[in-house]
Amino acid sequence: MPAPVRRPVRSGAGVSVARAGEFGLIARVTARLASGHATLLGPGDDAAVVHAPDGRVVASTDVLVEGRHFRRDWATAVDIGHRAAAANLADIAAMGAVPTALLVALCMPPDLEAQWAEELADGLAAEAARVGASVVGGDMSASPTLTIAVTALGDLGGRAPVVRSGARAGDVVALAGRLGYAAAGYTVLSRGFRTPKVLVEAYRRPEVPYGAGPQAARHGATAMIDVSDGLLADLGHVAAASRVGIDLLGAAFEVPDQMRDAAHALGVDPLGWVLGGGDDHAIVAAFPEDLPLPTGFRLIGHVVHGAGVTVDGRTYKGAAGWDHFR
Repeated sequence: MPAPVRRPVRSGAGVSVARAGEFGLIARVTARLASGHATLLGPGDDAAVVHAPDGRVVASTDVLVEGRHFRRDWATAVDIGHRAAAANLADIAAMGAVPTALLVALCMPPDLEAQWAEELADGLAAEAARVGASVVGGDMSASPTLTIAVTALGDLGGRAPVVRSGARAGDVVALAGRLGYAAAGYTVLSRGFRTPKVLVEAYRRPEVPYGAGPQAARHGATAMIDVSDGLLADLGHVAAASRVGIDLLGAAFEVPDQMRDAAHALGVDPLGWVLGGGDDHAIVAAFPEDLPLPTGFRLIGHVVHGAGVTVDGRTYKGAAGWDHFR
């Protein structure tokens, strides 16, 4: 599927959002956004219109607050746009759907440069284009705290959604994507470093296996979730919703050399990044044990009778994942 073509526009460098004005800034930002294949009516009206072939729309919302979810001295506006889009697009994929559109609400200090908002739009649009989606609308407001709220929409293609409550004892648990990279990058940045680059860039722009979600759904996945807050924490949601236990195989989690070296230099346990770190947005799913796993998935555990998540039959002693209120 060809990527949308960006329209050349004048940069807002040196112009504050207050000077550009609400409607002037909206015009600057929307001029950078192209329409995806599912967009019937994009920005410019009271609402967007998005094609929904089977009459059902999957929707998810996520919010990023400066100082809590991102820092402008750690990442560019383009990077933050990629991260904001990825967090929402991954939720759609984890339902077994194909993302189609994003709606973005941006609240910002009046003295913020208009160019920053434009480059944020570039990142949002580029990440959405990876799956053939587009930014179709949103809202803007003044706020003392820079805040980005994104709503993603998706198409199930006639299939039922894959929910968290469908795992059954005897199912296998499998993973597509990588774990620990973004959490390691966060730790590196928080300690004042900028390398290893592979870890820092993983934090700035997650590499999400978007296609794995719909692929798992077609393959008969019984439950699915994206790893946004940490593998143990997110699988804990699956276990609770399905009223089962999940036992992970410790040997399934190899720590890459660069991650291990960074952990040694920083004095932390790299397994904590892998099991408790979020923001990589890997896709983890349960499948009936008699099915071969889809391409790109690897076995990491089993669904068992009981409750909670264990590793090799034992409770993991480290942090299970991210909690927004701690």
